[in-house]
Amino acid sequence: MRYKIVLQKSEEGYSVSCPGLPGCWSQGATEAEALENIQDAIREYLAAVDDLLRETPEATVREVDVAV
Repeated sequence: MRYKIVLQKSEEGYSVSCPGLPGCWSQGATEAEALENIQDAIREYLAAVDDLLRETPEATVREVDVAV
């Protein structure tokens, strides 16, 4: 999967967020580290969402394709 991210240089290094996943952000001392860290953060975010969905048995989970 591909996600758009926002990478910003700061005095401490780089901050990075994923606007499509509210609250999903990370940071790194270098751009490469920040990019690696946001990949981990996205994986963990999606795993947490899957866990929440499994804990809601009355909900029906479906997927849709969206052309952009």
